[in-house]
Amino acid sequence: MRLILLALLAVVFPAMAQEELSAKAWLEHMSQALQQKQFKVSMIHLQADHIRPLVYLHGKVDGQDVAFLEDLNGPPKNAVRIGHTVTFLEHDQPAYSVRSDRIQGVWPPALAGNITALESGYEFVLGGRSRIAGRPGQMVRIMPKDGSRYIHQVWIDMESFLPLKYDLLTQDKQLIEQVMAVELVVLPEAPALLKEALHQDWPAVMNTAERGDGRNWHFSWLPDGFKVTVRDHHRLIGSHEAVEYVALSDGLANASVYIARASDTPLPEEVITRNGLSLVTEINGNAEIVVMGKLPPETLRRIARSLRLD
Repeated sequence: MRLILLALLAVVFPAMAQEELSAKAWLEHMSQALQQKQFKVSMIHLQADHIRPLVYLHGKVDGQDVAFLEDLNGPPKNAVRIGHTVTFLEHDQPAYSVRSDRIQGVWPPALAGNITALESGYEFVLGGRSRIAGRPGQMVRIMPKDGSRYIHQVWIDMESFLPLKYDLLTQDKQLIEQVMAVELVVLPEAPALLKEALHQDWPAVMNTAERGDGRNWHFSWLPDGFKVTVRDHHRLIGSHEAVEYVALSDGLANASVYIARASDTPLPEEVITRNGLSLVTEINGNAEIVVMGKLPPETLRRIARSLRLD
């Protein structure tokens, strides 16, 4: 009887403790788990009618953060992250490395980052619970505080705090993108593949284009929480045309802004792809502005129209 009682307490007390967690606390536990735990997850990445089966591994090797992503369909296509460097390996293409803290194309990097930094643009709301990949998960909605961006929601494993499912939804709850685990295994140590990856000779990080004497564009309006993360000015390869590039992000949503001299060939004013990526164009004097990202077209257009030249 004593053993049965102790077993029941071991089950009930963790559940009671989890009941007290706020939505933000669930997200913070998830961020820590993504950074600290060693695990393997098989998942599917769904966009419109396109499905990508993936395998992702993460672990610590000799104090280094190491991760590996493999596309399971089509020609071999992998990515390896060692610390702050990601190397891409593609069929019939030379490998190349870039500076990055996360491998893009799995979960949004912000889910493993500073959750508090998202609060300027989003609020966190507890949802229901569901069984995913054979594991109970707690859903947390990451709701925009205004209509300038889309809705994010994530199901978090109640045992490991790792993400089981991530959805990106339009404001009227239409699914844009989904990443869902089909198997999650928490590992006692880093897999052999990650140990081998640490000791491989990977290509050096590519040199970024040097910024030239660009025009000093700035934004008179951005959605709350958005910041400029990259600013670059260079000439297109094989052309003398100068292009200004500005990357914007709030941690979850991203937008890319391109500014060039207006051409005689008109571009479409708005394009919305089936994977939720929108593109808008604006003319500002003799400059042509293209803004693209997984944001409502109205937001992208307002960003484009807010550009000012000092």
